[in-house]
Amino acid sequence: MIRSSFGDRVMVAFIYVFLTLLAFSTFYPFWNSLIISLNEGMDTSAGGVTFWPRQFTWDNYEIVFREDKLINAFGVTVLRTIVGTVASILATAIFAYGMTKRELIGRKYYMIMCIITMYFGGGLIPTYLLIRKLHLFDSFWVYIIPSLISVWNMIIFRTFFKELPQGLEESAKIDGAGNWGTFFRIIFPLSGPVLATLSLFTAIAHWNEWFVASIYIMNEKLYPIQTLLRQILFSNIASDQMANLDAGALSRLNNAKSITSKSLSMATMMVATLPIVIVYPFLQRYFVKGVLVGSLKE
Repeated sequence: MIRSSFGDRVMVAFIYVFLTLLAFSTFYPFWNSLIISLNEGMDTSAGGVTFWPRQFTWDNYEIVFREDKLINAFGVTVLRTIVGTVASILATAIFAYGMTKRELIGRKYYMIMCIITMYFGGGLIPTYLLIRKLHLFDSFWVYIIPSLISVWNMIIFRTFFKELPQGLEESAKIDGAGNWGTFFRIIFPLSGPVLATLSLFTAIAHWNEWFVASIYIMNEKLYPIQTLLRQILFSNIASDQMANLDAGALSRLNNAKSITSKSLSMATMMVATLPIVIVYPFLQRYFVKGVLVGSLKE
């Protein structure tokens, strides 16, 4: 057994302390936001609410779940995340599978064009004009179609597909399967790790995205929760929303004056954040294998 020197022990201790502080600095803002959302608003304004609620209350969340705009925005976000993730992963995987075929005419040219789009874009104004010409302006599909293909995800899929044994496709062709049958019956089912990883990354991107709605959506009924949350945080509409609530909703609260824009903002932030955070533990075991696809060669 090799005994560690004093210097090694000091270095290990330093690393543990550093990582502990780093983890705390990363987790604490989220925890503090949760505590503020569970604390009485006026009491929070007095300061000193750090690790535990001083005056626990569900009033902030009651306001959130009684506000039609927030519930509608949450539904739009959930629908967008599900439809966008499924459509993007499926379209990107099919595209990547086609790019693995050596017999594809112009395959290298297509790959070059795809890589160019990773570094250069047309800019906001040409994109805005394109969205209008495609009749996607003020439409739910503006969340789905423009982001249907991810070149980065396509490259990862392509690398994974190329590493699968060629005998699988040859056996499928002998059994009479075509390209579509081979892809959906053999290739796609074997892509579990990379599918789980890229699906999670795509879902997070859809869930957290707010910019598209702020540019291309005029109908507030199509706003996702993140765009509405940004409005609450930056334009102080939380106070306006509380003023617009019906008197019956406010009378059911213990003390309507205890609600502040900050406490309501934190409650909305938790509602917008927790669902996607909960997904992580269920897909964590796929991360190492999925993210490192193609990094090791035989």
